[in-house]
Amino acid sequence: MNKYFVLFGIPAASIQEWMTNVDEATRKEQMDKMMIDWETWMTAHADAILDKGLPLGKTKRVDANGVSDIKNDLNWYLLVQAESHEAAAAMFVGHPHLVEIPSAYAEIMDANRMGM
Repeated sequence: MNKYFVLFGIPAASIQEWMTNVDEATRKEQMDKMMIDWETWMTAHADAILDKGLPLGKTKRVDANGVSDIKNDLNWYLLVQAESHEAAAAMFVGHPHLVEIPSAYAEIMDANRMGM
């Protein structure tokens, strides 16, 4: 089995639009449904999940100019195992994050080798 690092993202502008245009009660309902659906997906794929990940929050960027606060699209990470990169990617077709948030995406990266 090979390992794959998965990053979930939602464009920051989409989150801002949702926070601005959807009332708090509806947002809570949507989040509760997402968490139930996400847990159902996690249970169905438990054999492939090596690390359930964590939510990703506020970001500090460090570069040659120092430290700054930034916003990015990154939302969550997972570490999974699969026979191939294609099989790992196929695992996420129909994932609640992608179905329930139209602008969301998942990036599946080979995590087996050093170098490019």
